[in-house]
Amino acid sequence: VQMVESGGGMVQAGGSLRLSCAASGLTIWYLTMAWYRQTPGQGRTLVARLRWMDNSTFYIDSVKGRFTITKDNARNTIYLQMTSLKPEDTAIYYCNEDPPDGGYWGRGTQVTVSS
Repeated sequence: VQMVESGGGMVQAGGSLRLSCAASGLTIWYLTMAWYRQTPGQGRTLVARLRWMDNSTFYIDSVKGRFTITKDNARNTIYLQMTSLKPEDTAIYYCNEDPPDGGYWGRGTQVTVSS
């Protein structure tokens, strides 16, 4: 199983980015998938979740209304559209199942938001 995250970069506050996570070795359509982020000295924390059974979503309070998680089953890829980015969104972003499988962590993609 491999998760390959991409789409990160450096943006100014208020900017937008779209992250992608291409999964191989597993089929995401029947899995609850999620985006996590990690800052230096902190563990990975859940940012957003997409349930496979009803496509319901969950977001942590700090990103509600700004981030949107979606998936493309045909491409076996999940996305995180991030708008109105804030400096506190700076982190490495990862995708995984929810709850996460320790063997599925990819390298992540760095998001840096400058003020």
